[in-house]
Amino acid sequence: MDKLIFIVDDQAPILRLITYWVGEKWNYKVKTFDTAEQMLASLQLKPDLILLDIMLPGISGIEALKEIKKFDHRLPVIMLSAQGRVDVALEALKLGAYDYFPKPIDTQRLEPAIRNALKNYDLEKELERARENVSQTYSFSNIISADDKMQEVFKLMTKVLDNDITVLIHGESGTGKELIAKAIHFNGIRKELPFVVVNCASIPRDLMESELFGHEKGSFTGAHQRKLGKFELADKGTLFLDEVGEMDIGLQSKLLRAIQQKEFERVGGTESIKCDVRIISATNRDLKQAVDEKLFREDLFYRLNSFPIILPPLRERRSDIIVLAKHFVEHFNKKHNKNVQGFSSKATRLMFDYDWPGNIREMENTIERSLILTENDKIEAEDLPPHIRALSNAALNISNDGQLNTENTLPFEKIKELAIRNAIKVTKGNIFEAAKKLELGRATIYRLMAKYNIDPENP
Repeated sequence: MDKLIFIVDDQAPILRLITYWVGEKWNYKVKTFDTAEQMLASLQLKPDLILLDIMLPGISGIEALKEIKKFDHRLPVIMLSAQGRVDVALEALKLGAYDYFPKPIDTQRLEPAIRNALKNYDLEKELERARENVSQTYSFSNIISADDKMQEVFKLMTKVLDNDITVLIHGESGTGKELIAKAIHFNGIRKELPFVVVNCASIPRDLMESELFGHEKGSFTGAHQRKLGKFELADKGTLFLDEVGEMDIGLQSKLLRAIQQKEFERVGGTESIKCDVRIISATNRDLKQAVDEKLFREDLFYRLNSFPIILPPLRERRSDIIVLAKHFVEHFNKKHNKNVQGFSSKATRLMFDYDWPGNIREMENTIERSLILTENDKIEAEDLPPHIRALSNAALNISNDGQLNTENTLPFEKIKELAIRNAIKVTKGNIFEAAKKLELGRATIYRLMAKYNIDPENP
């Protein structure tokens, strides 16, 4: 095996015996020492486990254990002792020893102890690497932006990293609210603890209470066993309530109590459960208006909105459009094993002029699709979706009265309106077909029709 095990014992016969079992019988790489000083000087070799005698000349095994844990607190150490004293064993375990074996050593027990210790060490190292990767992924430097409005957002984020104030992120769908929430968590004081997401818009209302607070066995039909809720799973960490404005008003009072009192009861339970979670919420709705319309509790709104962060939509931070587009090209080149070198000048202009109603999420999907379609070394205008190309053509060729004109350029809102009217006219009022041709969702078509007061029978 490629695992390196240090064996430290000042008694040569015992050292030879342990080396025989560990190295020859169990096939581990072995390095032996008869003093703790020699072993500590060799820690840069990065052993995977240390078998350490307690009674050693010079530095004792207990003192050596303390130094090992300073070097790498995860490194497993199995203590060996001819004394068999319980107090010594307990001290070693308190200082972080993985296990303790009295001499003569029971090799039938030692082999699985070594195997399990090595497995645990590998898992801890993997977990540490995962934490580092997550921390790098959600570092501020990885949030792509060159816009002054986003720099203000970053300044606000830095203010809440080292405290537990409740944060509410306002922004349209697709602006990256969850990314901001994760950046706050994984750069803050709770970064080593859980980050748990609840999408309040996707969970049926009659299941939301159980999802948040859990339930006891038999509390309702189908509750065959106890279930822990998101509050318990997020204990000591962060609970992210995405689209919190969609939460049923009847449940909002229970959420408020859980946040204020830091305790709750499971559905069907009577036990009060303590919890310590940081709350970060996000919404694409105007919650103040929802409060005025009695659709959202005012006290909960002010509790969640202790520290508001407003994410501007992509159309209000146009300096980020090309920066983000280039970032997505690099990302999808790796994913699809391609080597696209950016955009043609016409494609760049089209993307810059487009309003991106779906924000960053829409751009991400658009760039991936275009990169897959292109047969050139750059994404051309023809590789972009039809509705983006159509809007540009309208801007160049349609005047305010709807006639062809090569001199006038229309406001972007007018271009969108003309594109919607034209699609509905071409499809003879078939909203489904119009949505397909424009590559928009039907909900978006209906919203824009209402905005521009478009009659499907007479567009």
